[in-house]
Amino acid sequence: KILGTSPESIFFAEDREAFRDKMIELGILQTEGGIARSVEEALKIAKKIGYPLMVRPSFVLGGRGMEVIYDEAMLLKYAQTAIQVTPEHPMLLDRFLERAIECEVDALCDGKDAFIGAVMEHIEHAGIHSGDSACAIPPRTIPAKHLKTIEATTAAIARALKVVGIINIQYAICDGKVYILEANPRASRTVPLVSKVTGIPIARIATQVMLGRKLRECPELKKYKLSYSAVKEAVFPFNMFPEVDPILGPEMRATGEVMGIADTFGLAFFKAQAAAGSTLPLKG
Repeated sequence: KILGTSPESIFFAEDREAFRDKMIELGILQTEGGIARSVEEALKIAKKIGYPLMVRPSFVLGGRGMEVIYDEAMLLKYAQTAIQVTPEHPMLLDRFLERAIECEVDALCDGKDAFIGAVMEHIEHAGIHSGDSACAIPPRTIPAKHLKTIEATTAAIARALKVVGIINIQYAICDGKVYILEANPRASRTVPLVSKVTGIPIARIATQVMLGRKLRECPELKKYKLSYSAVKEAVFPFNMFPEVDPILGPEMRATGEVMGIADTFGLAFFKAQAAAGSTLPLKG
């Protein structure tokens, strides 16, 4: 017996095609895209959408096989490789949102009610894997109306996927619109960060929910307002593997993370950088 979110729901969220259709059904905004099962189909979709494209295979972790494609030659090379990565699954092509703000949400759901643990604003633009991005709690530049949309959308998706436990959802904000990027009906690497910052024991409550408790029976789940800032920063293996390309992209490179917490965002960011081992300038 599998506790919590069913394997069918997890499979559904990982199947890019099924998930895309579900978002259309729910009326949730996505970037223009399409599904390709062959190199010919991929070229046809690219012609219709235009470049740059974000391309990804289904059923991958850590952003493996994800890439930003700028022209047909890159797409041809990618399509031939991706078909080898997951030959039995289709490839998803989306219009890449340039200079978009990315954010993610960790939420709890009991199949009916949902609770938003935190909205985290990424410091790097969309297109960098969430595990490689620094992020801030609470968000700093996202307008209240977008936060409201993100919270309502998160609850709708959690219910639609019949999540019992934790869900992590990633969004991009571009030209005044909120787009869904992907949903993962499981705990993400940001859960410990959110728990430490908010004081809400998310993993413990999620476990209880998976065992049958309802969110409305959890008095510790209440709206909160933070009087301080927290910044997560990724830690990279470049000192151990100097030949690894340090340019960040959709495939995850980080091997760990640290957190800075302070009364102001600037100081929290400084602490996070220092903890990650960055040499910080003291002037200029």
